[in-house]
Amino acid sequence: MHKIVSACFAGVQCRYDAKHNQVTKIQRLVQEGKAIPVCPEQMGGLTTPRNPAEIVGGDGKDVLAGNAQVIDNQGNDVTKAFIRGAYEALAMAQRVGANEAILKERSPSCGSCMIYDGSFTGNKREGLGVTAALLEQHGIHVSSEET
Repeated sequence: MHKIVSACFAGVQCRYDAKHNQVTKIQRLVQEGKAIPVCPEQMGGLTTPRNPAEIVGGDGKDVLAGNAQVIDNQGNDVTKAFIRGAYEALAMAQRVGANEAILKERSPSCGSCMIYDGSFTGNKREGLGVTAALLEQHGIHVSSEET
């Protein structure tokens, strides 16, 4: 059974700042063909680098329900790209039969327990990112590299 993992963990420079968050054991899973890397933000059409974004008004569940937005630090609404990317990541997970996802904590896409609070001040709050919420809604277990 495959897993999907945040592409930044596999060394892909896809973070908003064009850096990565390489985790050797996760990169090894990808190299061994046991995990598929995904970057929901790129899959949703956002460029790299891009402005940092945070969820305003809730968490990923609220975004999917239409009750919160993803806004970048310049005030641009990037909600549609985040939702599109979440559905692309879900489609990839379903194609490969993944029942688990290891995602980057605190990301507005991938956070599995903790996200930034939408104030762009570094404050964090409990909650799921958009992709993490969608995957969980479809029965895919989501965890972070820190759990």
